[in-house]
Amino acid sequence: MAGVNGEKLKRLRAWVQNYEWGRSGAEAEVARLLALNTGAEIEPNKPYAEFWMGTHESGPNVLVEEEGEEEEEKEQQDVGLKEWIEKNPKVLGHKVLEKWGSDLPFLFKVLSVGKALSIQAHPDKELAKELHKMKPNLYKDANHKPEMALAITEFRALCGFITLQELKEVLEDVPEIVELVGTASAKQVMEIDERGGDTADKAKTALRSVFTQLMSASKEMTTKAISKLKSRLLLQSQLRSLTEKEELVLQLEKQYPGDIGVLSAFFFNYVKLKPGEALYLAANEPHAYLSGDCVECMATSDNVVRAGLTPKHRDIQTLCSMLTYNQGYPEILSGLALSPYITRYLPPFDEFEVDRCILPKGSSVVFPAIPGPSIFLAFVGEGKMKTGCWEGIVTEGDVVFEPANTELVITATTSELQLYRAGINSRFFHGQ
Repeated sequence: MAGVNGEKLKRLRAWVQNYEWGRSGAEAEVARLLALNTGAEIEPNKPYAEFWMGTHESGPNVLVEEEGEEEEEKEQQDVGLKEWIEKNPKVLGHKVLEKWGSDLPFLFKVLSVGKALSIQAHPDKELAKELHKMKPNLYKDANHKPEMALAITEFRALCGFITLQELKEVLEDVPEIVELVGTASAKQVMEIDERGGDTADKAKTALRSVFTQLMSASKEMTTKAISKLKSRLLLQSQLRSLTEKEELVLQLEKQYPGDIGVLSAFFFNYVKLKPGEALYLAANEPHAYLSGDCVECMATSDNVVRAGLTPKHRDIQTLCSMLTYNQGYPEILSGLALSPYITRYLPPFDEFEVDRCILPKGSSVVFPAIPGPSIFLAFVGEGKMKTGCWEGIVTEGDVVFEPANTELVITATTSELQLYRAGINSRFFHGQ
């Protein structure tokens, strides 16, 4: 595969993470893509959580040489994408090199979520440097991790804090939370005048206090409170329909019995994305993915500060002190139609954007040459990729690295072709 600038497009062998929250091999999109991409045999009952495309050391991709390449190249079959980029930095384009050095600034993934991920946040650059220095075994790099999730199926998540009005309702309706945070803290929230000039600051201070107390409650008190909550909700479900949030909390309790994350779910917005909708998450914002399949893109980092719904290490103090405590429903992106076939999702971060491309059989689309690199994932179907001096078949499960300054024409051949592309945010090049 050769690009306009003489560099080749590179097929990649992706990496899979089998975290325990993943969907089973029999139903996970991640497992299907892994089998197609690497030929690996899938274990139907094993969890398949994340399909990684990029250079991060926790899931490095390897170049797959084309059939018919020269022998000399064939011998280098296990060259990592990261090493290859370091040796050929011009594939990134000079603006990207200047800003981020000789590495890919984004990490591209597909997620198959079978049960809730931990309640977590990702540090900003300053905190990431500090955490990496203090606890390098837990925080493995010094980068921030803004991210965006684009739903493939219906995708559910908890994201950001609810409004002050909703928080007051929670404290009125969920006595088990008041028991854990204490009546004084609850009163502090209830007495905030929503019409006051300094309401936002007061609300943040009160929310921080109440949330920190909840997350810091002893294991014994938490277990007792959740047990009471469960009994109360099961009893009330015989008299009335439970709210969506109450039903969710009961589901979470089954997945993570006695976990403080079950109660803290009441504090967060419950978001349901339809296929084709996206959600972006800035640094220091709390969230937890709950179920479904999505395409995810982020800055190249794996830093996660966890505090609930997890058997992993919890860093409650760090999480509670780092959060912004912004309140209100998150922005949902529906994407920008670039053409009848391509929708672009532009988060407010320089490192990445994502395109979703659905090509009907027989149709073609041009991805113009841009000054940065891209990674393409063929998600469903089969087609042809063509650059200035190369043409090749692309089938579902294929992952392809495209160097900067390469014009690419893609045609759907035998059936509809669904592709996803990750690249540097185009606003970065246009200086917007």
